[in-house]
Amino acid sequence: MNAVRNEGDVEARAAGAIETLYGKDITELKLRSLFSMPNEQKREEWDAQTTFMLNSLQYVVDLTIREQDGIITNARLIDVMKPL
Repeated sequence: MNAVRNEGDVEARAAGAIETLYGKDITELKLRSLFSMPNEQKREEWDAQTTFMLNSLQYVVDLTIREQDGIITNARLIDVMKPL
């Protein structure tokens, strides 16, 4: 896999992971927040929080993506809610 070095790379990798986990019927996929881990000077991974809609419900999923090869090392469902 290719290295993930910027927000565009992270967004593309996150979209692929979310589609793999939840299917192709997702809509409104957004990158809500993005942090480098452990810090900006010594970045090894990205912590990306995504939101998307599926079956009229909004999902929030947190992904940890390794910078050197783009492998998803952790995927965690944070919340599922009915939008107001």
